[in-house]
Amino acid sequence: MAAPWMLTGPYTVFDLETTGMSPVHNRIIEIGAVRIEHDGSMTTFQTLIHPETTISNQISRLTGITNEMVANAPTFGEMGQEFLDFIAGSKLVAHNARFDLAFFMESLGRTPGLPLWEGGAYDTLMLARKAYPGLPSYSLKNLRHALQLGEMVEGTAHRALYDAEITMELFQMIMQRLHDYGETRLSTRI
Repeated sequence: MAAPWMLTGPYTVFDLETTGMSPVHNRIIEIGAVRIEHDGSMTTFQTLIHPETTISNQISRLTGITNEMVANAPTFGEMGQEFLDFIAGSKLVAHNARFDLAFFMESLGRTPGLPLWEGGAYDTLMLARKAYPGLPSYSLKNLRHALQLGEMVEGTAHRALYDAEITMELFQMIMQRLHDYGETRLSTRI
């Protein structure tokens, strides 16, 4: 049975891995997403993306994604519509959503024929501060430990689908907690 908050969806929790911190100068190298429907059913989306630039050794060490891994991957321009189709009709959710949304919007904007996303996104970083006040850190890593989210599998941290799955679990806990507190509207959408 679906939780009451699911009726306000569907929601798509997504995470991006990138070649750096600047949406203007750096590029997406991986997208991972989990979509949850009104009935609680979930589907996933994951793809590596050829950034049309070189991935630095530092980013490869952080993400585990190498230039060899993306050599035959589609570019954002080749798969952007597929991701737009996956998220269509849903509300986006991300941890530190400004970062992921900025990269997503920049990538859409530089791809001819793809529309910009007009729906914004909910930020689990801000929502976690509301639902779990007083924690020493609201990084996804620290929330994973503090709230005992998911299992850590070697080599999965900083991979888009794993982080999206952890964020989905966090989002479910937050939404249930806020619902239990009588919070029925989310006001932290960016």
